[in-house]
Amino acid sequence: MQGETAIHRRVNDARAGRDPTLLGRCASGWAVFGHQQFVHGYLLLLPDPVVPDLNALTPERRAQFLLDMSYLGDALMLTTSPVRINYAIFGNVEPALHAHVIPRYRTEPEAMRAAHPWTYDWNAAPLFDSVAAAPLLKALRAELARLGALRTP
Repeated sequence: MQGETAIHRRVNDARAGRDPTLLGRCASGWAVFGHQQFVHGYLLLLPDPVVPDLNALTPERRAQFLLDMSYLGDALMLTTSPVRINYAIFGNVEPALHAHVIPRYRTEPEAMRAAHPWTYDWNAAPLFDSVAAAPLLKALRAELARLGALRTP
Protein backbone atom coordinates (compact mmCIF):
# COMPACT_ATOMS: atom_id res chain seq x y z
CA MET A 1 0.00 0.00 0.00
CA GLN A 2 1.19 3.47 -0.84
CA GLY A 3 2.33 5.56 2.13
CA GLU A 4 1.09 9.04 2.87
CA THR A 5 2.83 11.72 0.85
CA ALA A 6 2.68 15.51 0.77
CA ILE A 7 0.17 15.03 -2.06
CA HIS A 8 -2.13 13.02 0.22
CA ARG A 9 -1.85 15.71 2.90
CA ARG A 10 -2.59 18.52 0.44
CA VAL A 11 -5.62 16.68 -0.97
CA ASN A 12 -6.91 16.10 2.58
CA ASP A 13 -6.39 19.80 3.36
CA ALA A 14 -8.17 20.82 0.15
CA ARG A 15 -11.13 18.54 0.94
CA ALA A 16 -11.35 20.04 4.43
CA GLY A 17 -11.04 23.63 3.17
CA ARG A 18 -7.77 24.14 5.08
CA ASP A 19 -5.42 24.79 2.16
CA PRO A 20 -4.76 28.53 1.75
CA THR A 21 -3.26 27.83 -1.71
CA LEU A 22 -6.51 26.31 -3.01
CA LEU A 23 -7.63 27.53 -6.41
CA GLY A 24 -10.56 25.15 -6.77
CA ARG A 25 -12.01 21.72 -7.45
CA CYS A 26 -11.68 20.35 -10.97
CA ALA A 27 -13.34 17.18 -12.25
CA SER A 28 -10.18 15.14 -11.63
CA GLY A 29 -8.93 16.72 -8.43
CA TRP A 30 -7.72 19.94 -6.87
CA ALA A 31 -5.95 22.94 -8.39
CA VAL A 32 -3.58 24.62 -5.94
CA PHE A 33 -0.83 27.19 -6.06
CA GLY A 34 2.69 25.98 -5.39
CA HIS A 35 3.93 26.77 -1.89
CA GLN A 36 7.05 28.31 -3.48
CA GLN A 37 6.15 30.75 -6.24
CA PHE A 38 9.45 30.60 -8.13
CA VAL A 39 7.45 31.99 -11.06
CA HIS A 40 4.22 33.98 -10.69
CA GLY A 41 1.21 31.68 -10.98
CA TYR A 42 2.93 28.31 -10.53
CA LEU A 43 0.12 25.77 -10.04
CA LEU A 44 -0.28 22.08 -9.31
CA LEU A 45 -3.09 19.67 -10.10
CA LEU A 46 -3.62 16.99 -7.44
CA PRO A 47 -5.83 13.98 -8.22
CA ASP A 48 -8.70 13.04 -5.95
CA PRO A 49 -8.51 10.27 -4.98
CA VAL A 50 -4.72 10.19 -4.86
CA VAL A 51 -3.11 7.51 -7.04
CA PRO A 52 0.54 6.50 -7.45
CA ASP A 53 0.91 7.69 -11.06
CA LEU A 54 -0.93 8.57 -14.27
CA ASN A 55 -0.98 4.95 -15.40
CA ALA A 56 -2.95 3.96 -12.30
CA LEU A 57 -5.97 5.87 -13.65
CA THR A 58 -8.58 4.41 -15.98
CA PRO A 59 -8.33 5.79 -19.52
CA GLU A 60 -11.32 8.07 -18.85
CA ARG A 61 -9.91 9.44 -15.58
CA ARG A 62 -6.47 9.81 -17.17
CA ALA A 63 -7.97 11.85 -20.02
CA GLN A 64 -9.85 14.04 -17.51
CA PHE A 65 -6.71 14.67 -15.44
CA LEU A 66 -4.73 15.72 -18.51
CA LEU A 67 -7.63 17.87 -19.74
CA ASP A 68 -7.88 19.60 -16.35
CA MET A 69 -4.12 20.15 -16.40
CA SER A 70 -4.42 21.83 -19.80
CA TYR A 71 -7.34 23.97 -18.57
CA LEU A 72 -5.06 25.32 -15.84
CA GLY A 73 -2.57 26.23 -18.55
CA ASP A 74 -5.31 27.87 -20.63
CA ALA A 75 -6.39 29.97 -17.66
CA LEU A 76 -2.80 31.01 -16.93
CA MET A 77 -2.27 31.96 -20.59
CA LEU A 78 -5.30 34.24 -20.47
CA THR A 79 -4.62 35.80 -17.07
CA THR A 80 -0.83 36.17 -16.87
CA SER A 81 0.25 36.41 -20.53
CA PRO A 82 3.24 34.07 -20.33
CA VAL A 83 5.35 33.11 -23.33
CA ARG A 84 4.42 29.46 -22.80
CA ILE A 85 3.29 26.95 -20.21
CA ASN A 86 5.52 24.09 -19.03
CA TYR A 87 3.76 20.94 -17.85
CA ALA A 88 5.50 18.28 -15.78
CA ILE A 89 4.55 15.02 -14.11
CA PHE A 90 7.34 13.26 -12.23
CA GLY A 91 6.44 11.70 -8.88
CA ASN A 92 10.06 10.97 -7.99
CA VAL A 93 10.23 12.98 -4.76
CA GLU A 94 6.55 12.64 -3.82
CA PRO A 95 5.47 9.23 -5.19
CA ALA A 96 1.87 10.19 -5.92
CA LEU A 97 0.42 11.64 -9.10
CA HIS A 98 0.54 15.41 -9.34
CA ALA A 99 1.08 17.75 -12.27
CA HIS A 100 3.13 20.95 -12.26
CA VAL A 101 1.74 23.78 -14.43
CA ILE A 102 4.42 26.42 -14.84
CA PRO A 103 3.99 29.70 -16.72
CA ARG A 104 7.18 31.01 -18.32
CA TYR A 105 7.71 34.73 -18.87
CA ARG A 106 9.81 37.10 -20.93
CA THR A 107 10.53 38.90 -17.67
CA GLU A 108 12.40 35.94 -16.17
CA PRO A 109 16.15 36.45 -15.82
CA GLU A 110 17.72 35.86 -19.22
CA ALA A 111 19.72 32.86 -18.02
CA MET A 112 16.50 31.21 -16.78
CA ARG A 113 14.18 31.81 -19.76
CA ALA A 114 15.16 28.62 -21.57
CA ALA A 115 16.30 26.72 -18.50
CA HIS A 116 14.47 23.83 -16.90
CA PRO A 117 12.19 25.21 -14.13
CA TRP A 118 13.92 22.98 -11.58
CA THR A 119 17.11 25.00 -12.02
CA TYR A 120 15.50 27.81 -9.99
CA ASP A 121 16.53 28.01 -6.35
CA TRP A 122 13.22 26.97 -4.81
CA ASN A 123 14.50 27.70 -1.31
CA ALA A 124 14.96 31.35 -2.30
CA ALA A 125 11.58 31.56 -4.05
CA PRO A 126 8.85 33.69 -2.50
CA LEU A 127 6.28 31.69 -0.55
CA PHE A 128 2.66 31.76 -1.65
CA ASP A 129 0.99 34.88 -0.24
CA SER A 130 -2.81 34.70 -0.28
CA VAL A 131 -3.17 38.49 -0.08
CA ALA A 132 -0.77 39.18 -2.95
CA ALA A 133 -2.26 36.31 -4.98
CA ALA A 134 -5.90 37.38 -4.48
CA PRO A 135 -6.26 39.21 -7.83
CA LEU A 136 -4.71 36.30 -9.75
CA LEU A 137 -6.79 33.78 -7.79
CA LYS A 138 -9.98 35.67 -8.67
CA ALA A 139 -9.01 35.97 -12.35
CA LEU A 140 -8.03 32.29 -12.61
CA ARG A 141 -11.27 31.16 -10.95
CA ALA A 142 -13.31 33.30 -13.34
CA GLU A 143 -11.44 31.94 -16.36
CA LEU A 144 -11.69 28.33 -15.18
CA ALA A 145 -15.40 28.80 -14.54
CA ARG A 146 -15.80 30.22 -18.06
CA LEU A 147 -14.02 27.16 -19.44
CA GLY A 148 -16.31 24.91 -17.40
CA ALA A 149 -13.26 23.47 -15.62
CA LEU A 150 -14.02 24.46 -12.04
CA ARG A 151 -16.56 22.72 -9.86
CA THR A 152 -16.37 25.03 -6.85
CA PRO A 153 -14.65 28.34 -6.13
